[in-house]
Amino acid sequence: MKINSQFQHIGIVIRPQTPHLAELVGALAGFLLENGIEVSLDEATQDELSHLAIFSQCHLLDKKKMGRKCDLVISIGGDGTLLSIARKVAPYRVPLIGVHRGTLGFLTQVPSSDAVHQVAAMLTGKYTVEERIMLEISVERDEEEIEHALALNDAAFNRGGTGQMIEFEVFIDKEFVYRQRSDGLIVATPTGSTAYSLAAGGAILQPTLRAFTLVPICPQSMNNRPIAVADTGEIEVLLTHGNARVYFDGQTFCDLQKFDRVIIRRYRNSVRMLQPADYKYFATLRHKLHWSEQLV
Repeated sequence: MKINSQFQHIGIVIRPQTPHLAELVGALAGFLLENGIEVSLDEATQDELSHLAIFSQCHLLDKKKMGRKCDLVISIGGDGTLLSIARKVAPYRVPLIGVHRGTLGFLTQVPSSDAVHQVAAMLTGKYTVEERIMLEISVERDEEEIEHALALNDAAFNRGGTGQMIEFEVFIDKEFVYRQRSDGLIVATPTGSTAYSLAAGGAILQPTLRAFTLVPICPQSMNNRPIAVADTGEIEVLLTHGNARVYFDGQTFCDLQKFDRVIIRRYRNSVRMLQPADYKYFATLRHKLHWSEQLV
């Protein structure tokens, strides 16, 4: 199958230690190389892929360098694999395609069983683009930044090793909103509204909305409810009591001390997600969440 691709250097990232992924990478990378497209593989998985016949024809790059050198990155695995590469390439506005080889898979819409055919169509322009907003998080202690991170899904505050509830105060654009005693708080993007936020009772937000949602985790007071706020504002969480930790997309974290401040803003760049031309968001929700089918 010969194509005229609009992308000339494509990176491929896989979920490590997943059975049968090497065969899929070999087929996909082989197809790309046959069409004159440069291919880069994640150097962290080179031991799993080094036996492939096409391995010597590919470059090896770490995830961050893929953002600088590639004009498209294909993630093969589950949503977690895509989240990890999204944070690395976000500063460079490199678009992403997610090939599904995980569990639930809200972000990865290309089925692995038909990956080569569907990716081929997308490389020739048969796709839709979704701009997904991201969080930029800064942790401050004694007025100094001790941690800086990005997140596509959420920043989640959880009680630490003591198992006790934590207490914190929430401000939006410097205005005091509430004080809360709970197991934690999730600040999620629309992308993250179908992840941890949904499990904690938060609302589902359409992916292209410009908003954040704040979802309490097992609050002591039943009056605490999820709220949605514009993504133009600045959210600040001040830890006032307890042992706590803040997670970024559930993959990296920072331990917090009393009176640490966590500042959350919309990141300057959005993530460009390329979806198959026939992709429909609500059809995905119906399928993934097992909603009832249309009767008429």
